[in-house]
Amino acid sequence: MHSETHLALHHLRAADLRAEADAHRLAAQAKRPHAIRTRLGWTLVEVGLRMASPRPALAH
Repeated sequence: MHSETHLALHHLRAADLRAEADAHRLAAQAKRPHAIRTRLGWTLVEVGLRMASPRPALAH
């Protein structure tokens, strides 16, 4: 393969990889609010379970 052709293909592939990385980065940022909601939901479940469970009796 001619060196100029090889270099042109390399530049095209690098541009494709950058575009894929940008798309992945945007998709990951779009998922973040969902992760925050999930974390908040599980925190509320934990607090509810602590409130619903009886307190242990203190030994004197």
